[in-house]
Amino acid sequence: MACWLYEGMLLFAVVFVAGWLFSTLSQSRHALENRFALQGFLFVVLGIYFTWFWARGQTLAMKTWHIRLVDCLGQPVSQWRALRRYVLCWVWFVPSLAAVWLLQLAPLEALALVVGWCTIWAILSRFHAQKQFWHDAWAGTRLIAVTSPFG
Repeated sequence: MACWLYEGMLLFAVVFVAGWLFSTLSQSRHALENRFALQGFLFVVLGIYFTWFWARGQTLAMKTWHIRLVDCLGQPVSQWRALRRYVLCWVWFVPSLAAVWLLQLAPLEALALVVGWCTIWAILSRFHAQKQFWHDAWAGTRLIAVTSPFG
């Protein structure tokens, strides 16, 4: 969980710079102007970020917390497997965000739905044979502890 929060802080900087770059290049003058294009751009930028680092084994946050991403055999993951994992990770958010959009929920209702879905999805990992998250099982990846801080 600490790694996840640290990753979020790092991603704030990535999203900030990417948003600034997009707004500058598209000459957007209003926050909601080109909203869907910005969301698509950020999806691609985050995909590049995670795919790049996961294919090398670790993001900066994962290095800090001594966690490494490997395939089911303990080998480094390929770019394609890392990309597959990135897309499958969106199962954490897309169902609840789609429901929020379809039902036009108020902000507090939306927050409750998203947090509730993420909580349920996390609990469902306990039903996996190796107690791993389902997106990892579907992508053929797993997280391991690295014993050496330089590994």
